[in-house]
Amino acid sequence: MLAFRPLAQGTLFALSVLQAVARDSFTAAVYEHSVILPAHSDEPPSPGDALALMNKNMDILEGAIKEAARQGAHIIVTPEDGIYGWRFTREAIYPYLEDIPDPEVNWIPCTDPKRFAPAPVQERLSCLARNNSIYVVANIGDKKLCNSSDLSCPSDGRYQYNTDVVFDSEGKLVARYHKYNLFRGETQFNFPKEPETVTFETPFGKFGIFTCFDILFHDPAVVLVRDLQVDTVLFPTAWMNVLPFLTAVEFHSAWAMGMGVNLLSANTHNVGLAMTGAVRRDIFTFSELTRKGGNYTVCQRDLCCHLIYRMSDKSKDEVYVLGAFDGLHGSLIKYYWQICTLLKCKSTDLKSCGQPVETAQTKFDMFSLSGTFGTNYVFPEVLYSGVQLAPGEFEVLRDGRLKSKHSSSKPLLTVTLFGRHYEKDLPHPLRTSP
Repeated sequence: MLAFRPLAQGTLFALSVLQAVARDSFTAAVYEHSVILPAHSDEPPSPGDALALMNKNMDILEGAIKEAARQGAHIIVTPEDGIYGWRFTREAIYPYLEDIPDPEVNWIPCTDPKRFAPAPVQERLSCLARNNSIYVVANIGDKKLCNSSDLSCPSDGRYQYNTDVVFDSEGKLVARYHKYNLFRGETQFNFPKEPETVTFETPFGKFGIFTCFDILFHDPAVVLVRDLQVDTVLFPTAWMNVLPFLTAVEFHSAWAMGMGVNLLSANTHNVGLAMTGAVRRDIFTFSELTRKGGNYTVCQRDLCCHLIYRMSDKSKDEVYVLGAFDGLHGSLIKYYWQICTLLKCKSTDLKSCGQPVETAQTKFDMFSLSGTFGTNYVFPEVLYSGVQLAPGEFEVLRDGRLKSKHSSSKPLLTVTLFGRHYEKDLPHPLRTSP
């Protein structure tokens, strides 16, 4: 079951019943939040102004939490940056941060707010969880003082972390995760010295948590599933959609299917930044599909991609290609992709292939896509016209083939096997400093 309800302009609430080990099922909610952003400034606001801005966002989140609880949800996930946004220098974000203790301290901020340093945001989140008997997942900022005895201590004497917190239905802090794979613009935050693998047990399953850009890397994302065997991953994110392979619904769904877990993804809502639920600099090898059906193979470096297909009603002004890419992706942070893709080009000019496309007219009677991947981490993506998923309309066979189950119900944008060759990633250029 998946129910969508608009709670406010530009926001979306989704409720889903998912499978779990501890119970046959549990009900989860995710909330897409249109964040109220502070005015852009390099100067830090006063603590009072920072808290006022955060309370405006938490007022909206409170409505989502209450609605989720009313509909019987056991847990709700809210987005990355959902309480204060992302327009910050290192100095400007400081008044928004709180000292978040290790969950082992067994703390309920709602009932014991003075146990540690003032933490009004943690107190309010704790009370929202406790008063509504629901697990609440939120993204806030953690600050930790350090000194010269710590050789990695930043020059301003503190670590600042992009942090996920989880409060249980009693309001107790049960999880704290510091984001490890910071996106290139997150200079206001530090990396933890080592990737954190954060899990916690609930009456309805074992959960893990990480944030946004983390999903594209081995640590901690793959470790949580492969080694710690969580049932469900919590995923606060501020994701910028990038067609044809990295829209939120497309890649998050593919990762969950490829890893065999529930993924509760909650995104911010900012249409101007393509944050809602062509890949630059990557030079694909493309081969045009000139017939309505047939077999095609295209290779690049060590990767060969093979496609068997049959179109049902090819539009004359639409061009489809089979493409292969085997190499490093990214400008500052470089990580290794292997991709086999059937995709619609933006125009009849082959130079447009790989550029963002949102609509199509051509349907396929069948397709079967495979590749000679050098990694076991290959994620299946099928995207229909209108940037819609195709649940139940394709399968991945034991030999790795991505195959349609029947004729496509809608015109096709892309069919992709997205491989991540983690062992070939280059060292992260920002991890040489704290």
